[in-house]
Amino acid sequence: MKQKQPRDLLSAERKRAGLSYDGILSSVFAIVLGLIVGLIILFLCNPAQALPGFATILTGAFTHGAKGIGQVFYYATPIILTGLSVGFAFKTGLFNIGTPGQFIMGGFGAVYVGILWTSLGPAHWFVALLASVVMGAVWGLVPGLLKAYYNVNEVIASIMMNYIGMYLVNWIVKSSKPLFNNLRNESRNVAATANIPKMGLDKISPGSSVNGGIIIAIIVVILIYLLLNKTTFGYELKAVGFNRDASKYAGINEKKSIIMSMMIAGAIAGLAGGLLYLAGTGKHIEIKDVLASEGFTGISVALLGLSNPIGVLFSGIFIAYLTAGGFYLQLFEFSTEIIDIIVAVIIYFSAFALMVKMLIGKVQKARHEKEEAQTKGGGDA
Repeated sequence: MKQKQPRDLLSAERKRAGLSYDGILSSVFAIVLGLIVGLIILFLCNPAQALPGFATILTGAFTHGAKGIGQVFYYATPIILTGLSVGFAFKTGLFNIGTPGQFIMGGFGAVYVGILWTSLGPAHWFVALLASVVMGAVWGLVPGLLKAYYNVNEVIASIMMNYIGMYLVNWIVKSSKPLFNNLRNESRNVAATANIPKMGLDKISPGSSVNGGIIIAIIVVILIYLLLNKTTFGYELKAVGFNRDASKYAGINEKKSIIMSMMIAGAIAGLAGGLLYLAGTGKHIEIKDVLASEGFTGISVALLGLSNPIGVLFSGIFIAYLTAGGFYLQLFEFSTEIIDIIVAVIIYFSAFALMVKMLIGKVQKARHEKEEAQTKGGGDA
């Protein structure tokens, strides 16, 4: 019997590969509702300053012109990649909630190379980034193996790996004199050669922290988009996520696909850590028992971007834009945590809109199948 091809298994999935109009509308609807809720909260906290504060949220990133926009891209760089990590795994039928662990392991790999491997010269920063990718991939490998061979839920395995990664990095950094700054309870500065080059962005946005990391992030987004939608390997990964048994019947090695999906997702999250800690902005690995917030923010970015790589890119920039504007809320005696509330509400409405969309789709599918059955029954009669 002729085996089915992966592309045949994904006839329905291919329709969901792009950013559909209803998906975009659901995200825009969620953003509008989130901003409205934020405005209401501002009025409840301080009615006199509510409108100026809200205007600051919307325009605060432009306060310092090109420098402010540069800061937006700096904040967006890591969360674009952690969002891409979550979105990529979701597209392949997996929920990678292990981004905080993969992020910090990737960051540790970059910092380790950045501090100790000082003889690499101009290639130093590139090798350090490669180390972050490898460390993130290794941390994604374990949940992938457990899922593929023992059907262990990747959510549980990823959560465990988050805490293992956090405590492991804390222990290694703190116990290593070359890595640990005991006066500040954090890692030491990486060598200057390990800092990511500005790639000309310092001339476009002088005074900001933006560097070539945002360019690297955009390139990775494009590569993942092409991988998922333009390659046979990408179709195989999505086929396994769409229907594991059917994919196996079609001749796809479903265990390999699951492992590769988690490794790629982990590598992306690890790269996010490398880009943050090699940005040359004084960011260090702090020795504290808290999971990396960038990893969890990636989940929000992926949900808002509908797990589409292009959507994730824009949703990451949007959330970074709100974050940059939110810093100025303190001028109006508002807490910056209001931005976190607004983002949380936006994500809530995004998830709700997607749920309604899925329910409508199921109802329409059931109705279509019923009509087809009735038509077939009438023809047979």
